[in-house]
Amino acid sequence: MAAAHDTHHHPHADPLRTAKTDWLILVLTALVMTPGVVVKFGGIHLPDPVMAVLFGVAIIGAAFWLSWAAEVAQLDFSAGLAIAGLALIAVLPEYMVDATFAFLAASNEEYTHYAVANMTGANRLLIGLAWPLVLLLPFLRFKRKEITLGTEQHLELGVLMVASVYAITVALRHEISLFDFVVFAAIFMFYIWRIARRPSEPPHLVGPSLLLASLETTQRRVATAILAIVAAGVILAVAEPFAEALIHTGTSMGIDEFLLVQWLAPLASEAPEFTVVCIFAWRGLATMALGALVSSKINQWTLLVGMLPLAYSFGLGYTSALPLDGRQQHEVLLTAAQSIFAIAVLMNLRLNPWEAAALFGLFAFQMVIPDVREAMTWVYLGLATVILVMQRQHIPAALRALRS
Repeated sequence: MAAAHDTHHHPHADPLRTAKTDWLILVLTALVMTPGVVVKFGGIHLPDPVMAVLFGVAIIGAAFWLSWAAEVAQLDFSAGLAIAGLALIAVLPEYMVDATFAFLAASNEEYTHYAVANMTGANRLLIGLAWPLVLLLPFLRFKRKEITLGTEQHLELGVLMVASVYAITVALRHEISLFDFVVFAAIFMFYIWRIARRPSEPPHLVGPSLLLASLETTQRRVATAILAIVAAGVILAVAEPFAEALIHTGTSMGIDEFLLVQWLAPLASEAPEFTVVCIFAWRGLATMALGALVSSKINQWTLLVGMLPLAYSFGLGYTSALPLDGRQQHEVLLTAAQSIFAIAVLMNLRLNPWEAAALFGLFAFQMVIPDVREAMTWVYLGLATVILVMQRQHIPAALRALRS
């Protein structure tokens, strides 16, 4: 079904040529992963910047493999299970890097900064960069000036609002506790339970995932399992040395390690997700792309945040909350405020160029000038309040979506 769907969008594509290209992409991503794995298991010592690049590129390659495997897995599992698996697998690289920082924070409190930096950076990148991008691409290609979401996505906006408001309480308590993990996990499971009841649709596969889907059933399942297992193994192997090399690189180059971990590491781990949604947007499937990004935001703003005290407790050997100092508190508050602003923007289920420009412009400003964190938090919340008042007729639909 997926192949037929894709053919509909590419009626003049040469299947043989496309298959060769997709096999080449699979091989190239394998080659991309190899140097980092060799350095890790060969005990090879290289300068920290070189190792950060090699391990980071290995994570990107492995993350692409995970992304393709997760897409193809939708053909073999129920809608709810496939959605849950996709949500978890797609951000596994981000989880592993951030869990590594939280685990290491048990023996070196400096890593607490990096765990929070990575988590907040990943969340803000999704909204500030990826959301505007899925409007820009169809505009450049089709001159489409607006993305419209389906009414069912009021559920996503409602869930995201609950998680964002709760995140504010986390910041105000100056810690992320295991109780918070339970709450965030419950929010995520509620979301999965609700979307599992939606009618299932065949996945929209492109590139290597479409190639894998065209294999005979047994071959497809074996190939998908191999991709997922190998990719997960690579990420598990290089996540910790990547995090260490990144920190040491920042120190040696005089770069603020916090900012390096906040923006560079999430860009590496989220590259596959960005690429997939950009492909969808370029093909004219902007609604699907934005919907996927909203779902990813829910995942990262619940499980990713809640996972931090869990990894921290494992590192300590006993249960404990992950403490937040003043800077970390402001980072979490700013991320929550940006999320609430983004929800307000989408409350009418539309994204236009002015709104996309606001999402990107405000994000770029606070990224380039990090000293404005506290002021930007109030700017986001102020704008969100104004927009929600203007869009107040749409709020009951989001509330009903949570209850029904």
